[in-house]
Amino acid sequence: MARHVYLLDTNVLLAALLAPERLPQDVVAGVADAANTVYFSAASIWEIAIKRSLNRTDFDFSPKDIHRLALDTGFTELPVKGEDCYPLVDLPWRHRDPFDRLLIAQAQSLPAYLLTTDGTLSRYSELVVHLVLKP
Repeated sequence: MARHVYLLDTNVLLAALLAPERLPQDVVAGVADAANTVYFSAASIWEIAIKRSLNRTDFDFSPKDIHRLALDTGFTELPVKGEDCYPLVDLPWRHRDPFDRLLIAQAQSLPAYLLTTDGTLSRYSELVVHLVLKP
């Protein structure tokens, strides 16, 4: 059986934890497969905290709760290290979101498939997998 390494973008992390029925079935199976490694970045928890502090209605949950739930689910936390930022110098400016840019660099460094709902990120790497969430 092939082993895969995944890094979940923030929206995919939230869907996997709170509404897995919105994800494509093959993604749910891949994330649940114990043979695969599923990472979430500390940058995603940071993004959730910032958006929560801005009182965004689409981020109406605690970063602490999401962090704990991700760990309890068996996902592996990926810290943000200084060397993760080095590739950002050479990363083309196709996208301006600093969280997404960091996730791209982390996915390339691991390497891991970055599962994301942002279609513009697929222009960066073959490692980026664009997902469409169900309503």
